[in-house]
Amino acid sequence: MNETNKSYDKADAVNETNKVDMTDYPLYKMSIKNNHKHPIKVSIVMPTYNKYHQTSLSLYGLSKQTFPHDEYEVILVDDASSDNTSNILKEVDVPFKFKYIQMKQNKGRSSVRNIGINHAEGDLLIFLDGEMLAPPAFVENHYKHHVHESNLVVTGAMHYEGVYTFIMPDYNEDQVAHLKELVGRDPEYRRLYENYEQTKQHSNVPCPLVTKEDIDTNRFQRLSFPNRYFLNSGLKHFGERLEGFTLPYIAFLSGNVSVRKANLKKSGLFDETFVGYGAEDWELGYRLYKNGVQFVLDPSTVAYHQEHGISKRKVKEQWGNHYRFVNKHPHIDVLILSLEWKELPFMHIHQTLVEYNELEERFPDEYNELKHAFCTMLFRIIEYLNNGQPVTKLYDLPEGSEERIKIHQQFETLRPRGFDYLASSFEQIYYL
Repeated sequence: MNETNKSYDKADAVNETNKVDMTDYPLYKMSIKNNHKHPIKVSIVMPTYNKYHQTSLSLYGLSKQTFPHDEYEVILVDDASSDNTSNILKEVDVPFKFKYIQMKQNKGRSSVRNIGINHAEGDLLIFLDGEMLAPPAFVENHYKHHVHESNLVVTGAMHYEGVYTFIMPDYNEDQVAHLKELVGRDPEYRRLYENYEQTKQHSNVPCPLVTKEDIDTNRFQRLSFPNRYFLNSGLKHFGERLEGFTLPYIAFLSGNVSVRKANLKKSGLFDETFVGYGAEDWELGYRLYKNGVQFVLDPSTVAYHQEHGISKRKVKEQWGNHYRFVNKHPHIDVLILSLEWKELPFMHIHQTLVEYNELEERFPDEYNELKHAFCTMLFRIIEYLNNGQPVTKLYDLPEGSEERIKIHQQFETLRPRGFDYLASSFEQIYYL
C-alpha cells in the first residue's frame, strides 16, 4: 500500500511540473514549465528573434547539462518573433525550470535581456544567445568560478566556436563556400548537403544537418570551426585574468558571459537606448570594469554559435550603437576602440592606450594640443561612420596655424621618447 501511494505521489509530482503557469503582463506574456520551488542557483537569460530552428537545438543542449537540473533555469525571451518560435514551449521536453517570455512587440536586445534579468531567480546570471549550443559542462564550468569569488565576469565568448547545424537559404557566398568545405569531413553530412543542392530551388526553408543524436555523440563538431579573432590579436599573452590588459571590458560579450546579479544591480542593467546590433554589452562591461569587477577568460565555458544569415543592417546598427557608447563615455579607454576601424590588432590598440596613459603621467603639462587632437579624431571616426560620411580630414587645420605647428612639433618628439605605438596610431588617422 505504501509503495502504491508513493507511485501516485510521483505521478502527481510529474503532472505538477509538466503543467504550464501563464501570466500576462502589459509588454509580454510569460509561461513557466516545470515551475518547482527548489532554490535556483543559475539563471540563463537567452534572447531570441526569428531563430526557431537554432533555438530548439540550443534548448536541447541545455537539457543535457551536468549541473543539477533543479538548480538552474532557462529564461527564453522571444522578441516578438514572426517564425515558429512560439511553438517551442509545447514542443520542448526539458528537465529544468523553463520560462518562456513572449514579447508583444519587438523591443531590442537590451530591453529583452533586462526583462529576463528581472525574472531571474538565480544569484548567478549567464547571458547566452538563443542560437548558442552549450556543451554538457557549460553551466558547471561557469558556476565554479563564482563559488568562491563574488566579483567576477566569466566569458567563453572570446574562444568563439562556430557550427553549421542547418543549411540556411540566406547564407552569403562565403558561408556557402565554408559549409561546402566542412561537409566534406563526414559522408552523411555531405550526402545531406548534396541532396539540398539538388532540391534547393524548390525550397526556401532551412535544411537540418545536425540532429539531437549528433549533439549527444559530439558528431556535430565535424561541422564546427574555431574563430579565435580576439586571441589571435594577442590577448592570450595576458592570461586567464587579462592581467595588465587596458581594455578588459571587451570580454563582456553577451552571447556567452556570466556575472552575479548583485554586480548588475550595482552597475546597472543593459542600457535600453542601445537598439539593434552592437556595443550594448561592451557598454555594460565598461560600467562593471569601472566598478572593479575582475574579468576571466575560460575556454571550458565555450559554446558553439549556430551560424545563420547575416543581416545587411548589422553594420549600420553597429556604428550607431558605437556612437552612443562614445557619447555616453567619451573617455580615452573607450575612444581608443575607434582604432578597430583601421583594422589594428587589439594588442596595438592596447599598447597605444598604455603609451597614452604614460604620456599623461610623465608629461601632464605637455602635448596638450596633440592629446586633444587625438581624442577628437577618435571620436570623429565613429561620428562620421554613424553619419555615413567619408572618414577623412578628421582634424583639418589651416597650413601655418599655431595649433598645427604645435601638433607637428609635439608629434616629432613621440618616437624619440619611446611612444612608438601612439605615434603610429596618431599618424594613421591624422593623415587620412
